[in-house]
Amino acid sequence: MIVFGTRPEAIKMAPLCHLFRAHNDFETTVCVTAQHREMLDQVLEIFEVKPDIDLNVMQMGQDLFDVTSNIMLKMRDTLKDVCPDLVLVHGDTTTTFATALACFYLGIKVGHVEAGLRTNNILAPFPEEYNRQSTGIIADIHFAPTERSQKNLLAEGKDIHSVFVTGNTVIDSLHLILKKIDGDSKTSNKISAYLDKCLGFDWQTSRFVLITGHRRENFGEGFLNICEAIKELAIKHPDINFVYPVHLNPNVQKPVNKILNSLGNIWLIDPLEYQNFVVLLQRSYIVLTDSGGIQEEAPSLGKPVLVMRDSTERPEAVKAGTVKLVGSSKENIITSINSLLDDEELYLKMSQSHNPFGDGMACQRIVNHVGEILND
Repeated sequence: MIVFGTRPEAIKMAPLCHLFRAHNDFETTVCVTAQHREMLDQVLEIFEVKPDIDLNVMQMGQDLFDVTSNIMLKMRDTLKDVCPDLVLVHGDTTTTFATALACFYLGIKVGHVEAGLRTNNILAPFPEEYNRQSTGIIADIHFAPTERSQKNLLAEGKDIHSVFVTGNTVIDSLHLILKKIDGDSKTSNKISAYLDKCLGFDWQTSRFVLITGHRRENFGEGFLNICEAIKELAIKHPDINFVYPVHLNPNVQKPVNKILNSLGNIWLIDPLEYQNFVVLLQRSYIVLTDSGGIQEEAPSLGKPVLVMRDSTERPEAVKAGTVKLVGSSKENIITSINSLLDDEELYLKMSQSHNPFGDGMACQRIVNHVGEILND
């Protein structure tokens, strides 16, 4: 059984769902919790994944208590009904943690995809780092995206025979979507038309900074600093556009719309479907983000990434030179963006650095390992 519930999980697990379903040796059940609803459904449609089970836990105004308890209770009944030999969960969401805990209570094996990422501070990111570490304690099989992730798990005492380096499945998804777009002129034209409607500049040839931000640890003062930095940069660089698909959370919407909605070269747009976002990412010049997955996707496309966090569970990208941590410091963000806009040598160094997150074959490796383990 494959379980996920959020947009990022769906993106990273979709190609895995297709591979398992196409394999004759497995009976595969796909279960979504719908921790995210609308954003999850968009990804399921794009990747053509039809869940067998939908727990539909999304509620207006839900908090972590609601999400965790609702998933636990609904997953209890689902697991008893399906009786899977192995449950695959992904990454660091509340869906991942709650599902793994439910499996633990019922004595069901857990495979953790994208295992072993660590900041070693359970408050950063919150609650993701705690979710990931807790799932790692429960999991029987660990699919680590990089050798560093594998080392983290081995240092925590995991059996070396339970840890497999696979690459990150998000690269598989990225390749899949780009191939789909390139091979379908109707889809490509539809995406271009939509982005033309959202953006009042020539996004296909102009330099622009692509921004994403939604992390809880930046709520409040952090987002105020981030927005002030973007505003100052937009004023200083009137020839550069700043594109910000704004997360629906009110903690993000309020400061972003208050501070950034009056400048002509800042484009505040609705959250994008994955295909649209990938095309925009591919065309961007610089990426400014507090997201996790974009730290893996953007380097695959040769884009320098500035991460608005003080730590990252993906230090491989920092070490490789494709990613730089700038935190939510107004000064750091301004200085770093200015440097990339003004220093072509620095830009080329970051954009041409090696991407450490894999070759697009992670899902196939996971399927192969699961087959070997279950056959044993």
